[in-house]
Amino acid sequence: MTQPTSFFAPQISVPATYMRGGTSKGTFFKLSDLPERCQVAGKSRDNFLLRVIGSPDPYGKQIDGLGNGSSSTSKTVILSKAKQADHDVNYLFGQVNIAKPMIDWAGNCGNLTAAVGACAINMGLVDADKIANSIDDDSESGICEVRIWQENIGKTIIAHVPVYMDEQGKVQVQETGDFELDGVTFPAAEVKIEFIDPVDSSSDMFPTGNLVDDFDVSSCGLNTDSVKATFISAGIPTIFMKAEDFGFKGTELQGDINSNSETLAKLEKIRAKGGVAMGIFKDVSEAQSSQHIPKIAWVAPAQSYTASSGKAVDANDIDLVVRAMSMGQLHHAMMGTAAVAIAAAATTQGTLVNEAAGGSELGEVRFGHPSGTLLVGGKTEQVDGRWQAKKVSMSRSARRIMVGEVFVPNDSF
Repeated sequence: MTQPTSFFAPQISVPATYMRGGTSKGTFFKLSDLPERCQVAGKSRDNFLLRVIGSPDPYGKQIDGLGNGSSSTSKTVILSKAKQADHDVNYLFGQVNIAKPMIDWAGNCGNLTAAVGACAINMGLVDADKIANSIDDDSESGICEVRIWQENIGKTIIAHVPVYMDEQGKVQVQETGDFELDGVTFPAAEVKIEFIDPVDSSSDMFPTGNLVDDFDVSSCGLNTDSVKATFISAGIPTIFMKAEDFGFKGTELQGDINSNSETLAKLEKIRAKGGVAMGIFKDVSEAQSSQHIPKIAWVAPAQSYTASSGKAVDANDIDLVVRAMSMGQLHHAMMGTAAVAIAAAATTQGTLVNEAAGGSELGEVRFGHPSGTLLVGGKTEQVDGRWQAKKVSMSRSARRIMVGEVFVPNDSF
């Protein structure tokens, strides 16, 4: 007869919300609900969140956690009352590595940003009077403007969250609706997002000082040692290159890229070199511990293709096509932060992104991605000789999937 183990670690439960935001999913926590030693940054917090998501997992599936084996779902969010004046909620994002015991805190998740306002309201982090005053006098619905302080990057984001008055006279977040977002199967309520001053006023949106650079890609496996690139730091640091320089068309789907180990290795070498060119890394070896930034993407002029859902995307309905890598894999749609970079670059004449979109002066663009299309708007200008993005906007949607408690062994953190 098998004897019981003499020692075992009981599980503890922590309140959590599982939400979809844009084309991503993540586990959301209120800071004050976390175990005390996890309420501050450090090893305990990281280990707790790794266990919640199910990482590191050498099988790549995160079966023993809430992750789903993709960069779009291996995400955590911690919310708290904002300490900054004129803000409602503090938003801290952690990108959990699937195979390694590592969480990248260096950047934001633009997709999950769409869920932050709604989650903050439901967690009681937004002032009740503000929520109540969002209801229009002549209707039983309205828009609650949630001002978010994005702690990872130190920026303001405004989420326009639809709300309504329920039968008991309580204001609730509207989550269902008829807004369709390519990359998400079911329609939901539209959430408009504004990224305010996504570039530091003291720095240049183009870290090299150029709209287009001659980029050294020697020893990266391309047919040339130098290509044109646009390096931009808006939303998230991103390297934009022409699809043709990779030997791509710009209409690739996940299966075309993610199943090819040689292509993935080539893209990672170029990303590492781009990080050095942007001043993010001192040496290419540092890219191994920073998979979240920078992103690498390729662009091409508008062309017709079939999206991953089977939907036909017509060249006449878009301005350009864009594909982007996330955590070593081609993203199934488009990262929200990369969409900010696309908007800022496309609305700045002279960049490779603007060139792919036709080269004219633009205030918004609709680009094609693997799952369909997305419309983004932006306004950029030069201030004291430096390019700045004043505002970037887009529409997403968000929905609660589960509210309850997540269990983890108490010896895991």
